This record gives sequence, C-alpha cells and structure tokens, in this order.
Amino acid sequence: MGKKYVIGVDYGTESGRVLLVEVGSGKEVATNVTAYKHGVLDQTLPGGIPLKADWALQHPVDYLDVLSESVPAVLDKADVSADDVIGLGIDFTASTILPLDRKREPLCFMKKWKNEPHSYVKLWKHHAAQPEADDFTEVAEERGETFLKRYGGKISSEWMFPKILQILREAPKVFEEADLFMEACDWLTSRLTGSLHRSSNTTGYKAFWNKKEGYPSSEFFTAVDSRLEDILETKMRGDVLSIGEKAGELTEEMAQVLGLKPGIAIAVGIIDAHAGVPAAGAVRPGQMVMAMGTSTCHALITDKDQRITGVCGSVEDGIIPGYISFETGQVAVGDSFAWYVDQAVPGYVKKEAEEAGLNVHQLLERKAAAYQPGQTGLIALDWWNGNRSVLVDSQLSGAIIGLTLATKPEEIYRTLIESTAFGTKKIIESFVHGGVAVDEIFAVGGLPERNRLLMQIYADVTNREIKVADSSQTTALGAAMYGAVAAGSKAGGYDSIFDAAQHMARVKEETYKPIPEHVKIYEELYSYYLEVHNFFGQEKKSLMHGLKKLKK
Repeated sequence: MGKKYVIGVDYGTESGRVLLVEVGSGKEVATNVTAYKHGVLDQTLPGGIPLKADWALQHPVDYLDVLSESVPAVLDKADVSADDVIGLGIDFTASTILPLDRKREPLCFMKKWKNEPHSYVKLWKHHAAQPEADDFTEVAEERGETFLKRYGGKISSEWMFPKILQILREAPKVFEEADLFMEACDWLTSRLTGSLHRSSNTTGYKAFWNKKEGYPSSEFFTAVDSRLEDILETKMRGDVLSIGEKAGELTEEMAQVLGLKPGIAIAVGIIDAHAGVPAAGAVRPGQMVMAMGTSTCHALITDKDQRITGVCGSVEDGIIPGYISFETGQVAVGDSFAWYVDQAVPGYVKKEAEEAGLNVHQLLERKAAAYQPGQTGLIALDWWNGNRSVLVDSQLSGAIIGLTLATKPEEIYRTLIESTAFGTKKIIESFVHGGVAVDEIFAVGGLPERNRLLMQIYADVTNREIKVADSSQTTALGAAMYGAVAAGSKAGGYDSIFDAAQHMARVKEETYKPIPEHVKIYEELYSYYLEVHNFFGQEKKSLMHGLKKLKK
C-alpha cells in the first residue's frame, strides 16, 4: 500500500483552512486558506440591515466556499491523487449555530429570510443571548439540575440553547420555520455525508448533553419556556456519535464538489480548539493544552469526574475517547493585542515599525521584552470580550490599572500579555484546588508560533514548563487525525486516536522554562491581579455591568 493522505478542515473566526496530511508520518503536505467573503457580521447584514450590540453572525455560504475552493487546491498543490485520500475531518468554532429548513438548508439562503438577522449563523462570540443564558441558569438552580455542575455552575450566552431561546423570543416565526438547529460543525458533516448525526464533543460542551444521561429533561426546558417543551424531539433531532467515530461516508454529490472520491470516511466533527489536543500528543490525564489564537481554550484530560468552579464543560468522551475532558477559556487573547494595535497605538509607533521593516506587533514585542516583570507598574484584566473562565460573565469588560502620563505603548502591550497569562494561572489554580492535576502544559495555535515573549511570560507566571506543538496548522492536523481514525487501519489509517497521536503528533524540541527570579516577582503581581479580579468580577461587578447597560 502506497502513501495515504487525510484532510483536515479548520473553520476559524475569519477564514477556513484545509490541510493535506500524510497518514504514516503526520507530514503536512499542503495547505490552503479561504477567507470568508462576508467575514464576521457584527455591524450589519450583507443587505445593510443594522445589528444591535453584542451580535456576531456569519453567512454559511462562506463555509461551503472553503470546501469547494481549498480542498481541490491542496490536492493540486501537492500533486496528490484523490485515490490516495482516505478520510476527512472537520473542526469548527463553537457554539456556532444555525437554523435549517426541512432540506437542511440554512434559512438565510431563502429570499424571505435574507433580511432577518436571526436566520443567519450565530457565531461563537455572539453575546446578545445573555438574558436567556441567565434564565437557563436561574431555572437550573431552582430545579437543582445536576447537569449544571458539569459546567461550573453557570450557563454561557455563547452556548446553543440560550441562542435558540433568543431566536424564539425575538423572532418566533424563524423558530417555527426552523426544522433543525445545528452546530455549524455538525451541519457540515451532515452536508458531506447526507446523514443526520451530532458530535459528543459539540453537544457535550455546548448543549448540556451527557453520555450517561443524555440531554436534560423536557420538564427543564418547559420550565424555561413552555414553547421549548418538545425541542429535543423536534428541532434537536439526531443521534449523538462519540468523538473518534465515523459520521458517515462522502456522498457522490459532495465528492464532485471537493474533487475527492465518494465513500471516503468523514469523521465526527470537533470544536476547533479541542482538535489541537491530539495534534500535540496530549492524550493522557494531567495534560493541558492551550489553543491560543484570537481567544484561548484550555483543554485538560483527566480520569477524575470532579466538579470545578468556572469550568465551561466536563464531558466524558468529549475530546479523547475513554477520558473526561475539561474545557475552560479566555475569550480575548490575540484579539486584545490586535485591538490595542489597531485602535490605540499612536502613529509614531506605526511609523517606527514601518521604518524598521517590522509589523507593529513585532516592534512592540521587541520593546516590551526589554522590561523586567513589574517594571511597567501596570496590571490589567483580560476581559475585553467578557470572562469565560472562571467567572462565566460576558458582561464584564477590560481594565488597565496604574496608567500615568509617562506610560509607554510597549508597557501597555506587555501588560496585556501578562494579563492573559494571569487569567490562565487563575484557571490552573481552579483545577488544582479542585483536586485535578495539571502536570504538563502544551501550547498550540498561531500565537505560540509568533510571540516568544508571550510564551516566556506564560512559563514565568504559571511556573511551569510549556511545550509547543510542532505544526503550523495544529487544529487542522487534529481534525485530519480524526479523519485517519474514521478511515481505520484497513483503509490505511488508524484504529484509535492514541495510535494516530503516536505517529502523527509532534512537539518542538525547544520548550519554555520558568525563570526563578521572574517567577517570584510575578507571584506578587498575581496577588494584585487577584485583588482587581475579585473586586470588579465579584464584589463590585455591578460597575462593569452598569456601564455595559448604559452602552446598550
């Protein structure tokens, strides 16, 4: 048997990328990126209809373009025959949901709904369903629903059911028209296979599903809103398949679109950040993966079914079959650095960067690296897009403490980096205090590849060695690995994700080790971070909530 290949399709916030991988070695043979033509719709719909604050939508035609453009492109670039491609896996942002008609077509494709915001995809960072999330949490608490403990005691506005409830309340006709609500990840695997299945990964983390208990009872949904009484049997239909299984086989119709052979294995879909876990080889208990990009998702593999404060999901078979996987996260990491560079950096810095032949991030990183821990005199909160963990409160916002008339741009840039590291330390402490070990840390994604200062600060703040995945497209690689498992060894793939990780996962030889003198200073700075964290996030959170309310 000659070389065999698998394809990983990684759907991010701004674009989708397709990666062609050689199964035997994990070698990344070719990649192609398709930018979403409609981008993120957070101001207006394509036709100009204005959107309210905290909305974030997308147009699903962009997702189909990724498949039709980038899959043929990687085969052409690598000069690989479709006969040698044995499987395909998809990862996607989540919870990113859309309403579908009886033919499983998105409602926004229909002329009658093209000017209705609720007919479009609600992106993961659509936070306008916060009142609905609060209602779900309140009812779950009142009823003593046990599932709530698996999600750290709070339900996020980012998840599926709050978004569905927002549609029901604000656009009941869209709700009635929708035959199904699906995660975009599951919709695309359905599109490729023609079958209707949901992933244990997406439903477990974003839709209250549990391997032993299934979804919460219809009585719970009825208590939230009587119109949700039969939501599970009607608009949430579809068997839940475990991560690592085959969702189905590529249809003849979609094979022609992608330039592949019909009948190849399509893997059960996975959340984008979670796909980086097997790609880093982190498939055993005590191993945490930080998927670092615009946001950061922390995934921790464990064999302990513990209840941890602020955890966004505790799911058996959630990421690695046979284990419980915890998820926490920070919703503004790379996004916060980009915000500062795009909106707040003075013109002279941009000019200096241009003259030095650097981009602004590179210049600020170089300047910020000259400072020692504590030398800026600043502390910041990393809540520029709300707080996912451990407070689970999208109404919180960012803050910088200690600014003076002498504060320089590079000092603010370094402080923003430090704030995200402190947020990660808080998450790690929550696990450790809850009795779950964090023995190894792996970093995957775009940020670890580009910013050495950031990774050293994380090592110093967490006082832990950090390993970095040796892949330029880690999440796409993870999706491809699940594609290889879906294909199985008889077709040239693997029979488990553990076998796939042994052959296809890679980490760099160089690691980031904590510097003892830095660790000591960061311990003091972290104590200040906790004071500010607790004040604005717990004791006086009404301050930030009030400002958000006035803005709306």
